[in-house]
Amino acid sequence: MSYRSPLGRARGLGSAREGAGHWWAQRLTAVALVPLCLWFVIGLVGMIGQEHEPVVEWISEPITSSLLVVLIVAAFHHAQLGLQVVIEDYVHHEGLKIAGIVLVKFAAILLGLWAVFSVLSISFGG
Repeated sequence: MSYRSPLGRARGLGSAREGAGHWWAQRLTAVALVPLCLWFVIGLVGMIGQEHEPVVEWISEPITSSLLVVLIVAAFHHAQLGLQVVIEDYVHHEGLKIAGIVLVKFAAILLGLWAVFSVLSISFGG
């Protein structure tokens, strides 16, 4: 039997201040990904049958490499936000929940940096 009020039991179970920012970030990255993914797919379809060099030249163009970096950052951030929500909703052990969120954030940062470095490496001829 608990002598705490319903409000007392609910305190510490989450912050209404953090959820709105997370929600907006997820929606904004989703909206940004729609035209970026369409552009990327159309660009790749245009490269069907091409050799290696024209694809490298396409990626090396400043607009293309810049849009690819924006696509990578938006995609990895969106994925990290979505996976964080899944972990928060379905992992009930607090230690595993924190470890999962940290692992997902670390993986998103590491893989995102690797992808951005790869695009910049191609773009600058390295």
